[in-house]
Amino acid sequence: MLSGPKGTEQDLVGQCSVCGRIEALFGLLGRTEKCCLACSADLATVILLSNEIDAATLAGRGTNALVSECSEISSRMLERSQSRELGNG
Repeated sequence: MLSGPKGTEQDLVGQCSVCGRIEALFGLLGRTEKCCLACSADLATVILLSNEIDAATLAGRGTNALVSECSEISSRMLERSQSRELGNG
């Protein structure tokens, strides 16, 4: 059974496609995979940051802060995924 606002439908419980945890899952508009709340939030932020990095690059503005933030979030997602694979999550 799905519930939640359009674009964030929630399948009661399942395996996150990013970290592998068994939790409530959420979908992002335009994406097929379902993720836990933490991974959904991080994935949405990375998507937005990527768009902002592209726009800043095209406008000739600096992107260091945006790239740094994107890298931090990506590292956090990787750590979460690896933690689960090692049985620590």
